Amino acid sequence: MEQKDYYRILGVESNAGQKQIKDAYRKLAFEYHPDRNKDNPATAEKMKELNEAYAVISNPAKRKDYDALKQQYGSFAYSRFRQNYSEQDIFRGSDINQIFEEMGRVFGFRSFDDIFREFYGSGYQSFQFGRPGFFGKGFVFIKSPGKDRQSAPRFALGESLGRFFRYGLKKLWGVELPEKGSDWYDIITIDPGLAEAGGKVRYFHRKKSKELLVKIPPGMKTDRIIRLRKMGNEGKGGGEPGDLFLKVRVKTSFLQKIKNVLKQLFFKSSKF
Repeated sequence: MEQKDYYRILGVESNAGQKQIKDAYRKLAFEYHPDRNKDNPATAEKMKELNEAYAVISNPAKRKDYDALKQQYGSFAYSRFRQNYSEQDIFRGSDINQIFEEMGRVFGFRSFDDIFREFYGSGYQSFQFGRPGFFGKGFVFIKSPGKDRQSAPRFALGESLGRFFRYGLKKLWGVELPEKGSDWYDIITIDPGLAEAGGKVRYFHRKKSKELLVKIPPGMKTDRIIRLRKMGNEGKGGGEPGDLFLKVRVKTSFLQKIKNVLKQLFFKSSKF
């Protein structure tokens, strides 16, 4: 898989604030918008890269996960991230649709629906719902049948709209949409030798009352995160489970303990 860097794609630093990230995306989205580049189809791929990068690093939780992978895997963080996140996961909660609609109103560009349907084909579908005094829009990514014939459609809505929409459908029509389960967080402690060489360690999942074998990559450091997909809390309405995030703690070796004691003694004696 080609390695990419979400920050480099948007042209921002890794410590950029949310406003700076959104401003950079707006500027680039306008520059590479397909309606301004009809004679250059290659810009469509650039626009898709921008959409993905913005959806990730504009979301604090996804950005934190991506940053942790960058710290652990460097330039290979992108491929690791995409192993864990589908397009649905990436765009869930994003305000990209609002930004595209704003550009459409101001500059007369096509709607967000038209653009994303052109970009993502049959994997993307939009919908709208409403009754008197009640209206909303949303979009959904559906896995291709060849990959997962049994998977239910998974909906990508803004967080506030998503909660309102789900509540409205259930309250007014008795319909419950698939909703991904919440994530589960825990700490796993490993020996220094395993952290250095890599390998597997047993972990007892209290929430599910089952034992798992967790793969530890070589060179693991304290406070790094291991993500196990679909090992979190169960979803609702047929939605997939959440994920399990394990924060690694590396035990202090006997030699290191001695060094720490000597260091403390040295600093105490150096005060006199």
